[in-house]
Amino acid sequence: MATFPMTKRGTKLLKDKLHWLKTVERPAVIQSIAEARAQGDLSENADYDAAKEKQGFIEAHISDLEAKLSAAQIIEPTSVEADGRVVFGATVDLEDLKSGECKTYQIVGDDEADLDQDLISISSPIAQALIGKYEGDVAAFHTPGGMREVEIVRIRYI
Repeated sequence: MATFPMTKRGTKLLKDKLHWLKTVERPAVIQSIAEARAQGDLSENADYDAAKEKQGFIEAHISDLEAKLSAAQIIEPTSVEADGRVVFGATVDLEDLKSGECKTYQIVGDDEADLDQDLISISSPIAQALIGKYEGDVAAFHTPGGMREVEIVRIRYI
């Protein structure tokens, strides 16, 4: 089975979501199914059909999260031997060479990525361009708006 990288924080988020699905969502949908069954004829019962569909979605989501957690390779950024390079888990301060705009990102696993929190996926074009580079290096990558270049201003492992 292939493994994929994930931070401790990302692992906790997935575990919390899995716990919520198992302890809140699953029992609620089971209750909905029981209530719909109590209404009688199931062949024309829209509530029953909707609850069964939701149950299938929840069970699939639970299975997916369990598979991801079992295949996760947990990486703690503070303990990575990076020799000053950008690696998984690194927090990187960047300056856009065209606009001069500065931005900070942390490179995380696919399931943890959240641009609103400046968390970018290891699979993203920008992360792929940054991996292995040092402070002062320039990374170029394609975006929907065209080619962009950024300079690596600072690398941290926090």
